[in-house]
Amino acid sequence: MQAVLTSSYENAKENSSQLRYLFDQLEGADNSTKNVIENEIVSFGENAIDFLVNKLTASKGQQRGVAAMSLIRIGENSIPSLRELAQNNKNFNWVANYIIKEIEGTL
Repeated sequence: MQAVLTSSYENAKENSSQLRYLFDQLEGADNSTKNVIENEIVSFGENAIDFLVNKLTASKGQQRGVAAMSLIRIGENSIPSLRELAQNNKNFNWVANYIIKEIEGTL
């Protein structure tokens, strides 16, 4: 059992490290490179959700935009974490609710 937990932890740590690297590459990236980076981020799927929700509150500009668009593209699996953000952080309530509406197609 400990091997499974250790493996899961190592994978999560590795995912976080890879996602941080990808977000660092957004600095000064042209639109084509930004699109490639965003596609790579989305390929992490559910494994990227917590990281991306954190990026919504910790980043600005292009990084925040890519985090938001990635969550939209990941889709419905992002909604519980976004609802939690909306409930716990009133400063980002509107951002989280906007992304949820985009995912649900109610905008």
